[in-house]
Formats: sequence, structure tokens, C-alpha cells
Amino acid sequence: MHITRKEIEAFPHLYKINLMNSISGYKSANLIGTKSKEGITNVAVFSSVVHYGSNPPILGFVLRPTTVVRNTYNNIKETGFYTINAISEGMIEEAHHTSAKYSAEISEFDKTNLTSEYKNNFEAPFVEESPLQLGMKYLEEYHIKANDTVLVLGEVTDLYFEDTMLSEDGFLNLSKENVAAINGLDTYMVAKEFKRLSYQRPK
Repeated sequence: MHITRKEIEAFPHLYKINLMNSISGYKSANLIGTKSKEGITNVAVFSSVVHYGSNPPILGFVLRPTTVVRNTYNNIKETGFYTINAISEGMIEEAHHTSAKYSAEISEFDKTNLTSEYKNNFEAPFVEESPLQLGMKYLEEYHIKANDTVLVLGEVTDLYFEDTMLSEDGFLNLSKENVAAINGLDTYMVAKEFKRLSYQRPK
């Protein structure tokens, strides 16, 4: 099948966004936890978390246009801290419900069976059920003019995970705790380890 740019534009809205959100392949499935200045927690599912460097350890994620209220973004800008929590197989349905648009006065923790958890006086809530939890400090952001989205970069300040995931060389095997991935907007996959290859050098 061949689809041209012109044909893509002619598709119905939902069909187009389903197609375009699927073509980049499997994406990470994470919950980002924040808290407002007033102490109201927020947790929301994101599929755009990407590694940007190891020294310092930096992760980024993309926010859709801020022309409407984005509770996650507002809380991060107010406090400077947030958490990233991997979604495991048993959390999928509850995690997906956080994509519903609640007002800033309502915490998604109160509307799901997800549990907020605070560790070592960190400002933002972790998700207790997550097997991999990251404490993040806001660094900077970039406005992407092409579609009016925002790339937010943060530094990893704290790392918590189940012992079963860690290999001797530092590799964190997410399949050991059935961590999910997202295909498109609303389809979740749970990957199994297939093959790990060695560092490659020219022959």
C-alpha cells in the first residue's frame, strides 16, 4: 500500500491520528506524576519519553500544544519537579484512564486504583505500583514551531526499580517486570526479551 501526503490530509481526523501515531513503532509507556503549588496531585500517561543523554542523565518528553490547560506542564513549571513511572502489565487499564481530561482540582489518583507515593522528601508523587520510578528535575524546554508542541527536558535525580531488572553490567531489563509499550494511541504491548547483542566494531 502507498499513501501520499495529499491522501493523508484527506483522511478523517481520527483515522489520520491513529495512522500517524502508529508509524513510529513501539513507544515507551509511562505515567508522569506531578503536584501543584496547592498540593493537588496529577498523574497522566505519556508515550513520548525519550533518552537524551547519560552524563548528565537526561530524559525528554513532548507535550501537545499548551493552548489548552495542561496540568502536567503547569505543575512542572510551578515546582520544577516530576516523576516518570513505567507502566507494567497489571497497571495498563488504570494507567490508560489517566488520559481522561480531568480539571486541575481533581487528582487522577482519586479516580483510579493507582497509589501516590512519596520518597526521601521528593517534591512530586511516584506511582507505587510502578516497577521503575524516576525522580526528575526540570531543566529546559523547546517550542517546536512546526506543530506548536513543547519538548521538556529533565535530569534524573533519583532511580528506583525492582531488583530483578538489574543485570551485572548495569542494563535494566524491563521485560523482567512486564513493562508495557504503546503502539499508536491506545494499544498496549508487553515485550519479552528476545536477544541481546554485543557492542559492534568495524570488521
